[in-house]
Amino acid sequence: MPKLPGIIPKKLVKILKEIGFGLDHTSGSHFVFYHPKLKNEPLSLSIIKDLPKGTLISILKEAGIERKQFEDLLK
Repeated sequence: MPKLPGIIPKKLVKILKEIGFGLDHTSGSHFVFYHPKLKNEPLSLSIIKDLPKGTLISILKEAGIERKQFEDLLK
């Protein structure tokens, strides 16, 4: 399986908004998102520093985004 591409937080914010997540609130350098149709916990994302691969994988899992879908959204 190819490596997960790196991404800056602002690009991930754009992707989350494209798939239906809405910004709930900000707390310092963290944005907290929710999805009205998903029954998951709010999704918190730091926008200050680049996302480590493990953090990105965790965020994608929490958001219910599969790797293939994520790669398609990056294009």
